[in-house]
Amino acid sequence: MKLLSYILLYRRLLLIAVSLLGFLPLPLIISTKEAQCAYVLIVVAIFWVTEALPLSVTALLPGLMFPMFGILSSTQVASTYFKDFHLLLIGVICLATSIEKWNLHKRIALRMVMMVGVNPAWLTLGFMISTAFLSMWLSNTSTAAMVMPIVEAVSQQIISAEAEAEVNQMTYINEAANVGLDIDETAMGQETKPKNEKTKPLPEYSNDTGEISSKMETRKNSVTGKKYRSKKDHMMCKLMCLCIAYSSTIGGLTTITGTSTNLIFTEHFNTRYPDCQCLNFGSWFLFSFPVSVIILLLSWIWLQWLFLGFNFKEMFKCGKNRTAKEKACAAVIEQEYQKLGPMRYQEIVTLVLFITMALLWFSRNPGFVPGWSVLFAKYAGFVTDSTVALVIGLLFFLIPAKILTKTTSTGEIVAFDYSPLITWKEFQSFMPWDIAILVGGGFALADGCQESGLSMWIGNKLSPLGSLPVWLIILISSLIVTSLTEVASNPATVTILLPILSPLAEAIHVNPLYILLPSTLCTSFAFLLPVANPPNAIVFSYGHLKVIDMVKAGLGVNILGVAVVMLGILTWISSMFDLHTYPSWAPIISNVTMP
Repeated sequence: MKLLSYILLYRRLLLIAVSLLGFLPLPLIISTKEAQCAYVLIVVAIFWVTEALPLSVTALLPGLMFPMFGILSSTQVASTYFKDFHLLLIGVICLATSIEKWNLHKRIALRMVMMVGVNPAWLTLGFMISTAFLSMWLSNTSTAAMVMPIVEAVSQQIISAEAEAEVNQMTYINEAANVGLDIDETAMGQETKPKNEKTKPLPEYSNDTGEISSKMETRKNSVTGKKYRSKKDHMMCKLMCLCIAYSSTIGGLTTITGTSTNLIFTEHFNTRYPDCQCLNFGSWFLFSFPVSVIILLLSWIWLQWLFLGFNFKEMFKCGKNRTAKEKACAAVIEQEYQKLGPMRYQEIVTLVLFITMALLWFSRNPGFVPGWSVLFAKYAGFVTDSTVALVIGLLFFLIPAKILTKTTSTGEIVAFDYSPLITWKEFQSFMPWDIAILVGGGFALADGCQESGLSMWIGNKLSPLGSLPVWLIILISSLIVTSLTEVASNPATVTILLPILSPLAEAIHVNPLYILLPSTLCTSFAFLLPVANPPNAIVFSYGHLKVIDMVKAGLGVNILGVAVVMLGILTWISSMFDLHTYPSWAPIISNVTMP
């Protein structure tokens, strides 16, 4: 028993030792570059899936092991850890830092919710839309962390408003009964008293005012002490929590910068296929926006039906007075919005820079018309989305936000400097350095697989899959990715699978985008477990949900997500990128016997 406790205590250390030693015969016995690279890939994959080491620490292992096996030199492998992706990430984080610092994100979220109304179904949709929109530009983790306190306040206000309405209704009924009795006594005189004394009071009500007040107070206290008045209130809290978790993930699908998996894929794809030049901010938005909108609406319908039922008559009612619950919702949202005060100069500047960055991204190379990138035609391909992000990002450090003053010895207040929209210290606190290192490790793995010949070896071994229909290969890969991402982090999942799926597409002579795009989108579908995604963990921590609630709801959203991605890849995405033909920018691999 003591031995077992020690094993559990040092399980991570044991897993690391077993993984390193257990697969060591692979490079020692076979002794080829492919086998040595496969050893590194297997060890890193195990550590990423099990999180035996922190993800970013594991990502540094290729920098250690590739030079030791002679696959890449230290200089070569070190250069893979910082690429165009990191410059784009820095610019986006500058924007996100300013948005959160000046509370622009809260203003946008509350304004969107106020626009859709306070009916529970529409209120939920309003929160989903605002959360998804914010997640397009901010990380899904910070979006969920920002919106959830507002949602929790609204939920608790709904519960307390219903309790107050019920207490008021009890008071009204009771007062009406007392007035009736007073009239009775006045009209009938003393003869009616014996009869009235025999009349039993209604259950839960008393003819004595003191008893009424006492009972009302007791009811109020019981409501306050109990988290939910009814099962419906509990279901409402569950629904709103899951809507925030899922919409913060779905919104990230829409833009290249919306989630780290999109950025990792884009950098991997552009590095492996530099002649493609078909993926940029605008083209990504055009194919992914319909996917996100459809998944968001279907998820809203699914969650609404699962927890509260879908009452179309109630949703589209016209000309009816709002209930106490709806009035309470409107009051708390209005109150939260009023706390923000009028829009400040800093918010206006941040919003202008935000819109400018988006417009520059869209107009750089839209595809259907020439973009502003033609101004740099002499250096084609040099200016990318990261260039735009850096230009706007640097402005956040330059534009004054407020004047700094000091009081002189004579008591005079003088200005001596200004504070920019964001400071370097604030930027550092927001910058996800762990993701930056993790992505660098993925790039190092991809380069190692390419240099060692492991990618070609994997492609040849997977070439028999070419006999299957392409749609079935896409479906299988999407389901594998969706399942794996529930137990491993999204960035780790996409980093592990991209070096495998790319050579698979080349081996079966299929446009790489045909397989890589749906697999990348499905990597974000981590909806089943609280530990699968940071937004899931955030909403789970509020205590309204059980694991089984997330599993039931997440399973439906996963199925809907994969179905919509399959629909998109076989229709409008296929037309956009001409996925039915093998492109000239992809290499042609012939079957050769590898050791």
